[in-house]
Amino acid sequence: MKDLFYGICAGILIGIGGAVFLASENRVIGAILFSVALICICAKGYSLYTGKVGYLAFSHRASDFKNLAFCFLGNLIGTFAAGNAIRFSQSALYEKAAALCETKLTQSIPSALIRALFCGILMYLAVSVYREKNTYIGILFCVPVFILAGFEHSIADLFYFFAAGIYSRAAAFYLALIVLGNSAGGLLFPVLSFVAEPHKNTQGEAK
Repeated sequence: MKDLFYGICAGILIGIGGAVFLASENRVIGAILFSVALICICAKGYSLYTGKVGYLAFSHRASDFKNLAFCFLGNLIGTFAAGNAIRFSQSALYEKAAALCETKLTQSIPSALIRALFCGILMYLAVSVYREKNTYIGILFCVPVFILAGFEHSIADLFYFFAAGIYSRAAAFYLALIVLGNSAGGLLFPVLSFVAEPHKNTQGEAK
């Protein structure tokens, strides 16, 4: 159950990161400030789906899948709480979130999957560099890069759709695509690394 409650914490933090991005007039500054969310998540040991999913390549017991599911549920609850709080308290951010989400829904399926896959790669790298090198440098570069490149982060997108008050089949289908793409991207480098050097089994629980 730890992953559920730590997942809620992570979801709220992603919501805060999303809110500061929406509030920033300068997109570059907003992308950089969004990094505060993942920095705090890693520093506090909270559970973020996009940071944990890649580690299934190294440890894929039933308990790992269960913990990841609780993590995602917690992220969902946290972004729901943060998104609705923003929607009811800051109308300007609600309008920006709505416009952003309407644009996201115009993407084709291949485009959404590719954008999500690249984001998944960057999120795994950001977390793994922090864990292995004990530095935030990966986060400070990977997070702004995925935002400025237009890549899609499933948990951030959950926040944006909740903040916009958009609950529809189209939104649910889009978000499912992004989760799938993030998962594939997060697993890509770990799987390739494991195949290249199977004796280096970097197991561990991701932030």
